[in-house]
Amino acid sequence: MKRLFSILAISGMMAFGTTVNATTTANTSTAVTTVASMTQDDAAPAEEASFHQELKKRFIEGGPGFMGIVLLCLILGLAIAIERIIFLNLSTTNTKKLTQEVEDALSSGGVDAAKEVCRNTKGPIASIYYQGLDRTDEGLEAAEKAVVAYGGVQMGQLEKNVSWISLFIALAPMLGFMGTVIGMIQAFDKIEAAGDMNPSLVAGGIKVALLTTVFGLIVAIILQIFYNYIIAKIDSIVNSMEDASITLMDLLIRQNK
Repeated sequence: MKRLFSILAISGMMAFGTTVNATTTANTSTAVTTVASMTQDDAAPAEEASFHQELKKRFIEGGPGFMGIVLLCLILGLAIAIERIIFLNLSTTNTKKLTQEVEDALSSGGVDAAKEVCRNTKGPIASIYYQGLDRTDEGLEAAEKAVVAYGGVQMGQLEKNVSWISLFIALAPMLGFMGTVIGMIQAFDKIEAAGDMNPSLVAGGIKVALLTTVFGLIVAIILQIFYNYIIAKIDSIVNSMEDASITLMDLLIRQNK
């Protein structure tokens, strides 16, 4: 539930900030247009708009329909990605340091001391160590099974909600393409209604239709970068977990000799 609340909180903040920026941009654009029309003869040439301003302008021109849905995919995808990145960074453990502390605790205080070290350490590797140590009184085979089973549980926790990011990566460009197709259909409807192939009649509609595809691709690219980073981070933690599991079993074998 805490992770769900964090995702919703991040989504709300990002949605609120985006709405405020879009509203401010729209109001600013209206004010600038009014001032420019009043001082058309005397005003100097305006400076070129920055990339950020141009991006927001194109977003507003794309219309609230499909552009809003694509923006929602970006907000939700980023919220989940940020939550996963925070969780994975908190799950990262200095494996060598933990292994050394567990080994020292086994040598000096036995299994109970080693379990206390794992209990005071955060991360999936410490949890796996604790589960393995907790089954040592049942034999090495039971300890190994506990390590393997709990390792699978921890891997599932690491990969939680990552599939939603891949969904938004696929969904955003598809929604953009759908908006483009619908816009093209509307443009041809205008041609049919007018009975004339006038470029100015359909140019605006086609431009708006293509903007949905552009923003859909931008959203997919942004989320893909975060997705690849998350997958690489998960692979790194899983490799550390597997290596740590082997090291723990070696420690227990030496301890029982």
